[in-house]
Amino acid sequence: MASSTFRSLSLPQFRWLFASNSAFFYAMNAQFVARSYLAYDLTESPLALGLVNLAVALPMLVISPFGGAIADRVEKRRLIMAGQATILSADAVVFLLLFAGLIQFWHLMAVVFVSGIAFPFVMPARQAIAVEIVGRANLANAMALQMGSMNAMRIVAPAAAGFFISLIGITPTYLIAVCMYGVALLGMSRVQRSYPRAQAGTTTVLDNIREGFAYVWSDRPVRTLLILGLVPMLLALPFQSMLVVFAEDVWDVGSRGLGTLQAAAGLGGLVGALLVARFGDTREKMLVMFVSLVGFAVTLFFFAVSPWFFAALGLVLVADAFASIFQTLNNTIIQVLIPDEMRGRVMSLIMMSFGLTPLGTLFVSAIAEWAGAPIAVASACVLTLAIGILMFATSSALRQVNRLAAERESTPAAPEAVRLSPVADRVSTH
Repeated sequence: MASSTFRSLSLPQFRWLFASNSAFFYAMNAQFVARSYLAYDLTESPLALGLVNLAVALPMLVISPFGGAIADRVEKRRLIMAGQATILSADAVVFLLLFAGLIQFWHLMAVVFVSGIAFPFVMPARQAIAVEIVGRANLANAMALQMGSMNAMRIVAPAAAGFFISLIGITPTYLIAVCMYGVALLGMSRVQRSYPRAQAGTTTVLDNIREGFAYVWSDRPVRTLLILGLVPMLLALPFQSMLVVFAEDVWDVGSRGLGTLQAAAGLGGLVGALLVARFGDTREKMLVMFVSLVGFAVTLFFFAVSPWFFAALGLVLVADAFASIFQTLNNTIIQVLIPDEMRGRVMSLIMMSFGLTPLGTLFVSAIAEWAGAPIAVASACVLTLAIGILMFATSSALRQVNRLAAERESTPAAPEAVRLSPVADRVSTH
């Protein structure tokens, strides 16, 4: 079982990518807790959490198509490293402002705006380079392991951040996260360069973007999967930004309670990702996605209305396990279905959907400001459940997905997973 579950880690290049991603996800999740705590501490307003996330969402929505098109045209490792260095520098500014005692809420808004510009270049290239390393046959396993790493860091990083905030303060906590961004940058430098296909630069970036939108519009199963993936991302997943409100105002458990909530959610996500890594090769992916979407909405509803903190810990764990299964399978099937030359551009559209999550956070946080966080999150769960059931019941395109995915997974991968330059074939790229 173990060898099957972790088989992608037998590839040295994937191990470097996995290590870099793990450090990056630690920093990202630690910063999420620290930034949420800092924003709420500076403003004492749930709406401020939505505004911070809006500052991430706007550049992601606008820039994501360009990030995907560029990822299909340039050497991917260099693009990833440039984006990671930008995010590291932005958060280092917050640390310096904290250290100097000059931090203000608008500083957070500016920094997350810069990060929102960088993420659309990093994430499509990161996904594309993973596919090139492992090939389609191991794609579900590799993506599940990466989701497992991300969710493991959602256990370690929030708990550590909450503990460090209470023990040594917000400033050293930020410094630790900045250092982990540096570790991620070092790990990515050990991944071999991944060059675009020869014909990638023969058209303009705007032409590439138009081709990406035209492809998605013409491919009904891919288009429907993208829309389906938006449902929980836009409506229910913004609950994660509300955890600080639940911790402070609903259950009065403070920063340690916030870290524990984040860790429980991360543990659930890890369990879900490992289940996909072990059993994700099933041909009934759509049935599993439907069950996981329903399970996520139902358990998160009961989390939102729970009057007991310890009951909520179990509920958020189960909810995030279902969410992880749904997201991993949704992204994996899309990756399997799309042609290699469109990979970066389609992944950029997924990045645009990630950009919609903070917009959902603004909507949910506005309701929380008016009616309270429990009502806001519970209402989002009901809407998620209704739309999800309607889509699964009425979409003929979703009924074709299992067959199409099975056909594509049986397509042989390219002989060389990572495309190297002629020079890189002969000498080390490190």
